[in-house]
Amino acid sequence: MKKILLALLAPVLAASLILPEPARADRYESMLDAAILPGWRLPNGDHVAALQLRLAPGWKTYWRSPGDAGIPPSFDWQGAQNTRAVSVSWPSPQVFWQSGMRSVGYHDEVVLPLRVSLRNAGKDAQLNGTIEIGICKDVCLPQRLKVSATLPADSRKPDPRIAAAMADVPFGRGDAGVTSVSCTVSAAPNGIGLNVAVTLPGATGQEETVIEFADPELWVAEPKTSLRGGQLVAETRVSHMSRAAFALDRSQMVLTVLGGRMPVEIRGCD
Repeated sequence: MKKILLALLAPVLAASLILPEPARADRYESMLDAAILPGWRLPNGDHVAALQLRLAPGWKTYWRSPGDAGIPPSFDWQGAQNTRAVSVSWPSPQVFWQSGMRSVGYHDEVVLPLRVSLRNAGKDAQLNGTIEIGICKDVCLPQRLKVSATLPADSRKPDPRIAAAMADVPFGRGDAGVTSVSCTVSAAPNGIGLNVAVTLPGATGQEETVIEFADPELWVAEPKTSLRGGQLVAETRVSHMSRAAFALDRSQMVLTVLGGRMPVEIRGCD
């Protein structure tokens, strides 16, 4: 009887001992959807298109300067046809805090306008690209996406989704009423201290600031932002990744002000 009972229970016991399969990395693929909006051809022969990113609820992706907690995006358009260059415009992002660290980016959906210069403006173009970005919720993950679309030469009607994203880029210095931008440098451990003081109407000192330089080898610490003497002041430290000595070209500085009366992008120092 015992032998018969064991024979009957064997399949059940075996099934209970089967371990679940490890979670697969591609379970996060449904968290992000990417597509090219084909856009329209401009009178000067350039083409306006856009990269549309749709995120699952609770997920976010990153701005061009993502902060210490983010993953910087990159774009490779080498597979494109009938194109010379592709430039990306960045709508105003938001600032997020996670575990005491700051990141800058977007949630739900973002449309990144693309300005495409063409080799032959009278013909269609094929925009093929590989996009590497990060997405984040409870975990932060790098994602590599391939996108493709035909940019028709006879398309002249603007896409309202792209037009809205273009209108959402930060205001320039003149439009924001900025009257002065002073930059001072000082010695700092393992780098250079940078103090940027901006005369910006309506500033409160509660804004978030981001400072960037064109040199990808320069690392800029998260600025401390305050209001002093009626000026918005951003203080940071700039280091070279090689830890070697370097010169800081203040004309290449880009200061973006977020979370205030209006988003503002300021290029260079007075």
